[in-house]
Amino acid sequence: MSARTEEPGTRDKILIAAATMLGENPTARLSVRAVAARAQVSTGSLRHFFPTQRALIDTVIAGLYEVDIPDDPIDDRTRTPSGRLLAGMQLLLAQVGAGDSARQHWAALYDAYIASPPTDDEAATYFALERLGRQRVERWLAALAEEGAIPAGDIAQRARFLMTVLNGLMTERALPADALQVQTETETLRLAVHAVISGPVQEPGPDT
Repeated sequence: MSARTEEPGTRDKILIAAATMLGENPTARLSVRAVAARAQVSTGSLRHFFPTQRALIDTVIAGLYEVDIPDDPIDDRTRTPSGRLLAGMQLLLAQVGAGDSARQHWAALYDAYIASPPTDDEAATYFALERLGRQRVERWLAALAEEGAIPAGDIAQRARFLMTVLNGLMTERALPADALQVQTETETLRLAVHAVISGPVQEPGPDT
């Protein structure tokens, strides 16, 4: 007798639908109506499990955060700490692609969040996705700090710095570029990683 495959419950169907929408388009508007339609459930059923838009978005993003990156470079102890962090940064940078792919990525971001003021729901989606990327970098830095490979402290600040560098490079990928772009990207990432690995810059004291 073959085992029956258990169908996902309503809550799981909602989360799968929302995660799929984000996977297809990171700027997807996770409105109650759109997610309910994709999950083929009523809006009332969705609100039973997620009373607010923010509750739905936060739960979906939290689930994505728990999904491990295949072959996460931070786990590769054959590399130096700098090499592991550099590889992770390159992995995030590669997600936007280059050329047409990068232009489509930024065109979608512009349409969703810049062309007109985003709604509260749209802004909540953006902030949640931004946190997802930043927390990934924070987890990498925390792992290296726990090993004693980098100075402890200021994890959030250093992660924000690295994300700012990544956002700048992602923007450059959408713009016209010459043949040296890949080499320049790598040099920029190496400088950013070196700054983080070296530890936070000390503020000058009153006697300096």
